[in-house]
Amino acid sequence: MGSTSAHTNEGLGRRDLIKRSAAIGLISVPTMGFLSACASSDSGGNGKVEKGTKSDKNPLGVNESAPLDFVLFDGGFGQQYAKDAVKVYETNYPKAKVKFTPTQKITTTLQPRFNGGNPPDLIDNSGAEQMDMGVLVGQKQLADLTPLLDAPSLDDPSKKVRDTLRPGIVEMGQFDGEQCWILNYAYTVYGVWYSQKLLDSLDAKYPETWDEMLAVCEKAKKKGIAGWTYAGKHPYYVPFSLYPMIGKVGGREVLDAIDNLEPKAWEHPAVKACFEAYYELVQKGYILKGTPGLDHIQSQTAWTEGKALFIPNGSWVENEAAKTMPADFGLSVNAPTGIDASDKMPFGTIWAAGGEPFIVPAKAANAEGGMEQLRIMLSEASSKNFTQSVKSLTALNGGTDGIELSPGLKSGVAALAKAGQNVVNPRLQDWYVALQKEKIGVAGIGEMMAGRATPAETIKKIQKYADEAAKDSSIKHYKH
Repeated sequence: MGSTSAHTNEGLGRRDLIKRSAAIGLISVPTMGFLSACASSDSGGNGKVEKGTKSDKNPLGVNESAPLDFVLFDGGFGQQYAKDAVKVYETNYPKAKVKFTPTQKITTTLQPRFNGGNPPDLIDNSGAEQMDMGVLVGQKQLADLTPLLDAPSLDDPSKKVRDTLRPGIVEMGQFDGEQCWILNYAYTVYGVWYSQKLLDSLDAKYPETWDEMLAVCEKAKKKGIAGWTYAGKHPYYVPFSLYPMIGKVGGREVLDAIDNLEPKAWEHPAVKACFEAYYELVQKGYILKGTPGLDHIQSQTAWTEGKALFIPNGSWVENEAAKTMPADFGLSVNAPTGIDASDKMPFGTIWAAGGEPFIVPAKAANAEGGMEQLRIMLSEASSKNFTQSVKSLTALNGGTDGIELSPGLKSGVAALAKAGQNVVNPRLQDWYVALQKEKIGVAGIGEMMAGRATPAETIKKIQKYADEAAKDSSIKHYKH
């Protein structure tokens, strides 16, 4: 990646980190006050605007002169992509006045408005002060986005919006049923990231079976390069490649059972095989020395410096590690290596999922306008604008024709094309934040990868944590 593009987008890494930290519970978000406040939000309210007339040009029936109130999380993705989409709305509805509010303090800004029954019409609910989605859905604070999903897409009226979206986007917005409450606008590819240049220098191909993986790591070790590193202080990054590997080896149903907190889900032979494979990396000395003590930035820096070949990560790493990544690094991502030909899913099976959640409040005065603004953002023009400026894919399937992609993005697009329908999306990290981060990630996988627990001990421990979560009545439980 050239230094110019690296510096213009360097904020993205920090912002994504804050967003992810909030998503995985690193940063405490004041949701309890929000929850109790929401419960009493029936008082007050500013009434809904009259609906407009539905037509081919206005399929959602937007009131053409009603104001639109849009609050955007102002992070590393910046404001410009949203401002550009607002301009399209204003062109299509010249009588409508759009109030556009960028902020980093989503909860602080919006809690009083939800309490007063006059929330905005569209919210990008992201960042360190992200409002708890499960709470919002449980308190019936969100509008069902099905009308948007069933509306004709802006580019091709013969296709519904839902038919233009990437795998998993609609499902990620669903909690217990068919209704969709959240539209994740960005799209992240998780997997094994590496330097194509370094791999070439070893005269090696990306490994598809575990025997091949061990052979590549041995080759690297002889040259003084570690096979792997990872965020040792945040070992819940390891699942970015380990979970889709479990899905590849045992089938989607194994990941579903884990998400559903089913008894014995972690005792499945596929889990055992994958844990033992990763433990082999530890035992054979293929993990960079000192990795358990490194945070995500330190491990990424060691990796960009060529001290380790592979790192489990998400597509934000292109921006997050841009400052230390050599221009000729050849950033690439691939699907997790499997065990062998007996795996249930083909090589190429990868984890990819939505991020940057947009919501329309149930009490929005102009919910149709909020959904129409999202419909505009899901057009090819808006999607390309976002991808070019912030180096991230959007929820729109495709939408990259004719634009120059950075190396990591190009590699991510190729990995998604190879995966086809073999995209998995484990929900543990958005359904059960504390379980996934502290218990499974740090106390379970982290201890095993540090060589302090065997796979058998780790599986037993994690199954116990999952069983405790399943029995905990204070947690809302979700099912596939």
